[in-house]
Amino acid sequence: MPSSTHGWETPRSLTPLSCLRRSCFFGQKKETVRSYDSSASSLSSSRKPIQALSCRMGCVHSKGFDHYKKGCCGCNCNRCLHCSHSRTSANSADVDAEPSRVDEDDRLQQRSHLIRHVLSAASLGSADVPSAGLRLHYSSLTQRGYYPGSPDRANQDSFCVKTHFQGNPDLHFFGVFDGHGDFGAECAAFVRDKLTAVLSADPRLWENPAEAYDSAFAATNLALHDSEIDDSMSGTTAITVLVRGDTLFVANVGDSRAVAGVRDWDRVVAEDLSSDHTPLREDECERVSLCGARVLTVNQLERQGDVESDDGYDPPRLWVQNRRYPGSMFTRSVGDLVAESIGVVAVPEIKVVKITDNHSFFVIASDGVFQFLSSQAVVDMVSSFVDPRDACSKIVAESYKVWLDSDSRTDDITIIIVHIKDLSEMHPIV
Repeated sequence: MPSSTHGWETPRSLTPLSCLRRSCFFGQKKETVRSYDSSASSLSSSRKPIQALSCRMGCVHSKGFDHYKKGCCGCNCNRCLHCSHSRTSANSADVDAEPSRVDEDDRLQQRSHLIRHVLSAASLGSADVPSAGLRLHYSSLTQRGYYPGSPDRANQDSFCVKTHFQGNPDLHFFGVFDGHGDFGAECAAFVRDKLTAVLSADPRLWENPAEAYDSAFAATNLALHDSEIDDSMSGTTAITVLVRGDTLFVANVGDSRAVAGVRDWDRVVAEDLSSDHTPLREDECERVSLCGARVLTVNQLERQGDVESDDGYDPPRLWVQNRRYPGSMFTRSVGDLVAESIGVVAVPEIKVVKITDNHSFFVIASDGVFQFLSSQAVVDMVSSFVDPRDACSKIVAESYKVWLDSDSRTDDITIIIVHIKDLSEMHPIV
């Protein structure tokens, strides 16, 4: 737990009882499941009960499943046709006998793609916080992932920067939303827009941000369930930072991350502002297990083994008892209606940080950044640039590179960097 000298408050935990209460919601809504008609590029409604979707669900629509080959879920659903590049051992008849290999030509092609890939111009903005005597310089950048088998795949990340939130010059909002599943892009965009709208309309936000956050996430999750987006096996993470005067309120759902750069003598130290919601967290694993989830890797699911460790490519996932879905890598998410039955919730974990003279900046980013880069590595890169635009470009490019060093694809990558400056010591960035 970070030191209290940095202004931390202990995050509120979610009790197993509240989790079980929320799981009762499953089955009461969405008696029909919408299907996507690709030829018409529209959503259509089919009167299929959820339990009839076992074939489609068996493919595990959770993020990162593209590491595995087609047929790994034991079905012939269309989603399986997009699964490739198995990293699992093939001890089951349901998995191809040998993992596919990327030859040197493919590696060279990917490197060439990285060199040619033009990063979108990082934006630059600023906002004063008059009551705290601060100025925020911020930059943001998002980069669509590289998927050799799906070159036209949409960027499933969304983000937002809302300065003078609620018309208040001392209130500023930043958020990153990392979608997953077949309708991840739609989920991320919906949650970004709905969450900010609900928060903006809540009069409690200034006096009680935590209460407003809880209410807004719950309302947004229900609105997504009721929308025309099929979120049965799709959803999004949400990492947000609300700057209220001299205080940061960080609300997290999922495995996107926020981290602060804190000056400590002659260096800048990374202080995590959020904790990833995955089965690797003991408290989260226990909570979803009490809600009925089986926690197994794909390999262990095939062998009916126990969770021992994360090998980096076959992480533990959540499964319905005696079923081969949903395979969620998250213990909290907005959307993911099916996974709610086994304890995946949209309840944010909130941390409160008092801004001190030692706080240099904060970063919020999708796991496209933090999958391979540590919090300290990201902070070191931010610290090496005066202009946050340069830092954004460097981190996105480095993330892209290390993804291709380890895999044949990259995730979508999104980052927001916010420098915290004392107004009395300001020098303009041009």
